[in-house]
Amino acid sequence: MSGAPPAPDAGAKRRTSPFGDALIRLAIAALKLLARLPYPLFRPIGEAVGSLLWVVARPRRRVTLINLRLCMPALSEQERHRLGRRHFQYFARSFFDRFIVWFGTEQRIRQLVSLEGFEHLAPYRGKPVILLAPHFCGIDAGGLRLQLDVEACSMYANQKSELLSEVMTQGRSRFNGARMYLRNDGLRPVIRELRNGVPFYFLPDMDLGPRDAIFVPFFGVPAATVTSVARLARITGAVVVPVVTAMTPDGYRMRMYPAWTDYPVDDLPAATRWMNAFIEDRVREMPAQYLWSHKRFKTRPPGEPGFYR
Repeated sequence: MSGAPPAPDAGAKRRTSPFGDALIRLAIAALKLLARLPYPLFRPIGEAVGSLLWVVARPRRRVTLINLRLCMPALSEQERHRLGRRHFQYFARSFFDRFIVWFGTEQRIRQLVSLEGFEHLAPYRGKPVILLAPHFCGIDAGGLRLQLDVEACSMYANQKSELLSEVMTQGRSRFNGARMYLRNDGLRPVIRELRNGVPFYFLPDMDLGPRDAIFVPFFGVPAATVTSVARLARITGAVVVPVVTAMTPDGYRMRMYPAWTDYPVDDLPAATRWMNAFIEDRVREMPAQYLWSHKRFKTRPPGEPGFYR
């Protein structure tokens, strides 16, 4: 339900110029039209754009390489460049694919995205469930696929364009009464949904600043990590069911994992380390698909210099 790199949160909607809105509408119309192509023809377009972005988007390329150097120091510089370029291809492809999942038919979404491990969620239907969804490139496709079978809720951040925010929010809440809440509104609406037995599709692995975060290792590097998963689980009695969406040559595969039945909700540092360790294991399985272009280590412990200066 959410997968684009978030813009800085803002409670108030922001407006672009009429010319900017016109360009956005034109781009959306063109991408909706392209998305009608058979997937084997559509997929290479996004990958080609990703290869181009690797060359021209120098600030995000730099962030990606810094993250890979911090998290995968055993790789050579050439290997990190190759991995980063592949990440840009996956990311751009996933962005183009959103115009299938935001606007395509239910049948096409089911064809594009397979769902595995639903038996791990089934025993908890109607009970509080946190669907832990790390920031892999396929996260939007997985969220829309989930909606076809499950009533759920999630959170989002406003984009710089009010028009784009509206398009994204509508696209991400198309089916089964899905509800999206603005991150600035806090967790109170989510707590209400969880207590009513509505699963919460939660993306908690980004650097959102020091508020409500603690420093725990991510690939051995202290990372400001929100403690919301454990706090929500403790407050609502929710069980945590991880979900990870992988991109495949033919589309996407969303996989549900066994519930964390022994998750240490009363020990926030231990619970947060637990979450990061799980994400690390999944990253090792498909390293190019994790969101390396995000400034994951932007917030530093007091007195420690920043990595992205």
